[in-house]
Amino acid sequence: MITTALTELLGIRVPVVQGGMQWVGKPPLPAAVSNAGGLGLITALTQPNPEALRTVIRETRAATDKPFGVNLTILPSINPPDYEGFARVAVEEGVKIFETAGNNPGKLIEFFKSHGCIVIHKCTTIRHAKSAERLGVDVVSIDGFECAGHPGEEDIGGLVLLARAAQELKVPYIASGGIGDGRGLAACLALGAAGVNMGTRFMCTVESPIHQNIKEKIVASTEYDTTHIFRTLNNTSRVFKNVVSKEVVAIEHRPGGAKFEDVRDLVSGARGKIVFENGDPDYGVWTAGLVLGLIKDIPTCEELLSRIEREAEEIIGGMAKLVKAKAKL
Repeated sequence: MITTALTELLGIRVPVVQGGMQWVGKPPLPAAVSNAGGLGLITALTQPNPEALRTVIRETRAATDKPFGVNLTILPSINPPDYEGFARVAVEEGVKIFETAGNNPGKLIEFFKSHGCIVIHKCTTIRHAKSAERLGVDVVSIDGFECAGHPGEEDIGGLVLLARAAQELKVPYIASGGIGDGRGLAACLALGAAGVNMGTRFMCTVESPIHQNIKEKIVASTEYDTTHIFRTLNNTSRVFKNVVSKEVVAIEHRPGGAKFEDVRDLVSGARGKIVFENGDPDYGVWTAGLVLGLIKDIPTCEELLSRIEREAEEIIGGMAKLVKAKAKL
C-alpha cells in the first residue's frame, strides 16, 4: 500500500485521481474509480443545469460509499454556465472534494473553502500553481504538455514541471499528463508528487460511458495520434488526430490565419459529444493525451487501479536495490 499526503487527505487507498472530462465524468465512471480505491470525479458541466447535477451526485452516492468529488471548469464563454448554481448544489448535496480548473477560480475556491471543502486546482504553469496556493487550495494538479485538452501555451513537459513544483510549492501536488501505468505513478512520486491524475486512461475502461468503438480506437492508437488545435488562437488543445482536427489545423495555417468563427462548427462540443455516443472517431474533435501510446487494453477500473498499485509498489521496491553502501577504504 502506498501512502502519500493525497491518500491521507482524501481518504483513498490509491493515489490516483480520475480527471474531470466533458461527457465522460458521469456516475458509472467516478463510482467505479472510487470503489476501486482512487478518487472519482463527476464533471459538473456535462450536466445541462445544477438540478441535473444534483441528480447525478445522488446516483453516484448510491453506487459508492467511498469519497468522490466534482469537477468544475471555468471556460471562456459568451453565455457562461451557472457556475455558482453548480457549486451551490454540489455543496448542498454534501460533496466535500472539488477539482477546479480554468481562469479566475478565486470566487469558487473561496466558496468551497468557506464550506470546509477540499479543493484540487489544475494548472499548467508554476506561476499559476503558486497563485492557486495563495488562494488557499489544498492540492495543485500540475498539467504537463503531454496532457489531453488544454496544456497551456508554454509547452513545458511534466518532467520539468513536476521538479519545479517540488522547488516552489508548499502544498501537495499531483501529476497530470502522460500517466497510464504503475511506472508513471512511481516516476511522479519520485519527482515529488503526492499522486497522479489520469483522464484518457480512464476513458478506456469498462465503466467509461463512451462508445466501445472509441475505446477500441484508443487501444489501436499510438503516441503519434494526437494533434494540437487552436495553436494560432493562443488557446491550444490536444485532441485526437482525425479528419476534423486535421481540417481545423489546415484552416489555422491558411495565409492570413484564422479566427474562431472559421472553425466554430467543426469544433462544436455537440459534435464531440456525438463521437462518444455513436462511436465514429471522425465525427468531431475529442480530447486525448499522449498516453494513447501506453494504453493496450480495456480493463475494469478495479483491474486498472489494482495493476497500477502493484506495478508501482514493485518498481519502488526495486529502485531501493539500486542504492549500495559505499565500500570503506
